[in-house]
Amino acid sequence: MAVVWKLQQLKAKSGAVLAQQSGEGFVDTALKILISVVIGALLLAGLYMLFNDTVLPTLVERVKELFNYRG
Repeated sequence: MAVVWKLQQLKAKSGAVLAQQSGEGFVDTALKILISVVIGALLLAGLYMLFNDTVLPTLVERVKELFNYRG
């Protein structure tokens, strides 16, 4: 008796899950991935420009000063 009741509950749950019309499609997922890749590329390009123009020349200059010690 209990087994029959459990099977009926399982059947009802699986029918409800299969009848749902919500969910993500392939286009939604692909669009999310594409947007995150583009934003990541823009962030990396911005960081590269910042480090290349601002940080690295100063860093190179400081390292040359450290090794150009004339004591």
